[in-house]
Amino acid sequence: MDFEDRYRVRPKHFALADHDTGDEAGLDKDASEELRAKDLAKLDALQERLYAEGERSLLVVFQAMDAAGKDGTIEHVMSGVNPQGVRVTSFKQPSKAELAHDFLWRCQLALPSRGEIGIFNRSHYEEVIVVRVHPEYLDAQGLEASSGLWRKRYDAITAWERHLHESGTRVVKFFLHVSKAEQRERLLARAEEADKKWKFSAGDVAEREHWDDYQRAFEEAIAATSTADAPWYVIPADRKWLMRTAVASILVHHLEDMDPQFPEPSEDEQAAIREAVAKLQAE
Repeated sequence: MDFEDRYRVRPKHFALADHDTGDEAGLDKDASEELRAKDLAKLDALQERLYAEGERSLLVVFQAMDAAGKDGTIEHVMSGVNPQGVRVTSFKQPSKAELAHDFLWRCQLALPSRGEIGIFNRSHYEEVIVVRVHPEYLDAQGLEASSGLWRKRYDAITAWERHLHESGTRVVKFFLHVSKAEQRERLLARAEEADKKWKFSAGDVAEREHWDDYQRAFEEAIAATSTADAPWYVIPADRKWLMRTAVASILVHHLEDMDPQFPEPSEDEQAAIREAVAKLQAE
């Protein structure tokens, strides 16, 4: 199953309504989990090579409606990799210091170092999605909403992500596409289950009143910023087992394409290694 091709966004023909939130890609749960297990093993090996190479990085962006499964997907897909080479940043409401800078500033500070996989749980896209649905948030930035503002921000995001790509950071973006009905069930589960109640927020329910506005904001932002350098993938999120398998497969695709390599010691380094080994063997 080529998840990369199946879920990649082609901007000229993109409509969010055309993407089935319940798509199973011709798999059942058992087959999906078997495939994911193989990809997680590949992901672990590829991440070790990326870390050892220390020359490039991978930035993974997750955006979604509430309860779509960002946290769980990050937990499951990255469960087998070395945490030393992975950094997860969750972006909340901007602080006063962050609002005093341009909208990309706080994300720039959180970028992965060479050799790392960086994960953004929400991201700079909040500034063209949440802020677009709630333009009153612009007051804190001293700005006014306009069609020109959103276009300028799309252009700034595209230019920034192109710069990252050219500087050695591969950018991969996932929109976890959940249906309104499935979101309702998950929010109810949060409220009813003791080990999930802490995640329940009345604000999440209030945001459902803006569902259609969010769908339009996501659709336009994704279409405007899905590029060859930084593609978007719309992942069906009503089946968690399929969502996690698709994300793992697509990450493996990109890391295999990057093809990181273990560094080869220089002649001097190899000589030093031989000398050190000889000393150990002589003990």
